[in-house]
Amino acid sequence: MSFEHTALLDAPIDEVFAWHERQGALLRLLPPWQPMRAVREASSIADGHAILGLPGGLRWRAQHLVDEYDPPHRFVDERISDGIATLPALLSGPWRHEHEFAEESATTTRLTDRVHTAVPATLLRPTFRYRHRQLADDLASHTSARAAGLAPSVVAVSGASGMVGSQLCAFLTTGGHRVIRLVRHDPRSRDERRWDPDAPAADLLDGVDAVIHLAGAPIAGRFTDRHRAAVRDSRVGPTRRLADAAAGATDGPTVFISASAIGFYGHERPDETLDESAASGDDFLADVVRSWEEATAPAAQGGLRTVQVRTGIVQSPRGGTLQIQRPLFTAGLGGRLGSGKQVLSWIDLDDLVDVYHRALYDAELSGPVNATAPEPVAGTEYAKTLASVLRRPALLPTPALGPRLILGDQGARELALADQRAVPAALAARGHRFRRGSLEACLRHQLGRMH
Repeated sequence: MSFEHTALLDAPIDEVFAWHERQGALLRLLPPWQPMRAVREASSIADGHAILGLPGGLRWRAQHLVDEYDPPHRFVDERISDGIATLPALLSGPWRHEHEFAEESATTTRLTDRVHTAVPATLLRPTFRYRHRQLADDLASHTSARAAGLAPSVVAVSGASGMVGSQLCAFLTTGGHRVIRLVRHDPRSRDERRWDPDAPAADLLDGVDAVIHLAGAPIAGRFTDRHRAAVRDSRVGPTRRLADAAAGATDGPTVFISASAIGFYGHERPDETLDESAASGDDFLADVVRSWEEATAPAAQGGLRTVQVRTGIVQSPRGGTLQIQRPLFTAGLGGRLGSGKQVLSWIDLDDLVDVYHRALYDAELSGPVNATAPEPVAGTEYAKTLASVLRRPALLPTPALGPRLILGDQGARELALADQRAVPAALAARGHRFRRGSLEACLRHQLGRMH
């Protein structure tokens, strides 16, 4: 059987086709709710070979057909078998995916995805709705950046393999930028440089236009002495040393963007609206984040525009709280955490990518920037919305004891039960557009539950 899905995109045909030819396209188009990952992207959509990873170590392979490659109008890929019949029956059958591009006007392109497969259309439709919406939003973000003066750039990124870093790098490369991944291992390509957080090489950032620093040990976990030391030591010292390297680089960056967190404000700020001018809190995370941000000072002192992205609770089934809560709610076992009165300052993963992107080109963004959606929600409202999107009840509240058993008293207090109404005042002042400013829109996109 055949399935077809069409979208009208506000971008010239050459630009839309070029987006698909660049590294990162597969990663940007993979629906986050599906249990698959990009093991290898095709080196070329003319004749390359892509591999998707499935649970249990299974692999799904696709070959691009050189005889069907007709830029900027068409390319085709087909599933190929490795002779090992281990895939589920639904995925082991034939698959032919035709990507067709038609010029509707000088600035508009019609994209048609046509798939010949035994997979039912009801399963394919959410995937292609997601793909086309993701593509349209990414193209719009890059168009806005070019209009603001952003030229193709060389961007060094630490923490590039994490949930945020992998999506950000894919977004930047599909937009025509070169990403230099700062890695701990020996470089495997010209787009990797070995980075020692304790002693960065003097030439680490030579020839780089901007730095985006995301690396740091996971904050989630039981707040033991060892965990607290890892959280602090992986952030403060390495950030200061990387900022020093950026300031001293030859033909080096003019922008230094560092991850930060709304933990800056402390875990208990009821009845307050926290913009970037709000005072810091006095708990462990607030102290760490304050020191983390101060560690970017060498870059600022060296004349670089420096931005600290105070990130809220990132929404993606690929990681974070949504990854934990999704199976519970899907099973009908979800509910609010604790009292449900605490305010959650959240942000869609793709909106967070857009915040980092904007920090690259908006010369008016400097210092702390709250990366949170404009509509924070109470815990009870979050649970109701997630349950509604998944069409499940939210009847089983988790008492505060639950997070305390997993995270300890301090971890539960400063993470799971934190009460922070952080608002994106700096972004609002710049007229920033959020892709998904409401929680329901975010969850529907991330979980493939669009109406």
